[in-house]
Amino acid sequence: MTEKDFKKLKKKLDYHYHYFDKSKISPDPLEFPHRFSNYYDIEISAFLSSVFAYGNIKQIIGVLENLYSIIAPSPYQFVMNFDAKREGKNFNSLIYRFYTPSDIVALFRPLKKIYSEYGSLKAFFLNGKKGGDVIVKEQIYDFSNNMLRLIRKSNEITHGIKFMFPHPKHGSACKRMNLFLRWMVRKDELDFGLWNEIPTSKLIIPVDTHVARICKMLGLTKTKNESWFMAEEITENLKRFDPIDPVKYDFAICHIGMRKLKF
Repeated sequence: MTEKDFKKLKKKLDYHYHYFDKSKISPDPLEFPHRFSNYYDIEISAFLSSVFAYGNIKQIIGVLENLYSIIAPSPYQFVMNFDAKREGKNFNSLIYRFYTPSDIVALFRPLKKIYSEYGSLKAFFLNGKKGGDVIVKEQIYDFSNNMLRLIRKSNEITHGIKFMFPHPKHGSACKRMNLFLRWMVRKDELDFGLWNEIPTSKLIIPVDTHVARICKMLGLTKTKNESWFMAEEITENLKRFDPIDPVKYDFAICHIGMRKLKF
């Protein structure tokens, strides 16, 4: 890329980053944690919303509306008071692609345990690591294994539950987990910045079909298939434009692709 091309692309990236502010948030699963002001409600809402962030955006918004009709008005209080026998029946009609109602119910048991014992998802995710020492790939791998371990104590590990917690070491791009981390770590109109112990430079871009297509077009990746390698490659190339906060461009890139806009 020539210096002229570099400056031209940076100008466009920065323009789109500023254009896609909070007024352009819809439709996106990030809408849902923005309904809350309490730290714990936001953190749980962001996690649950990211878990369902795959597939057609209209379907994502639809299933999340159904989910929030059950866990409102406080996701945190719902988690802390959760009883599978009492609340389980409320999820009987909540089916989404790979997830069955029992898969979704199974997700709330470990969340209750985590908040009771660790106090927050952040503490559970960091697991004693200091922010500067965090390697996102390693922490996601450990987080997925630890969540599956907690779920396994009371539930069968189904295909749906496995899909909830992919492993970057197995090649998965881990789009949903990287999305959750972007929401929690970064701070601007869209992202919350509640996990400020982790530097934004440590984040990896959440790669889906929209991000992959636009980034291939921009020459930010030469990798054919969506994978952890592609996510790292795109992130490293975005660091040329902002080494401190490369993932800030994610929302704009994704929505340009999703809304079929011209870059």
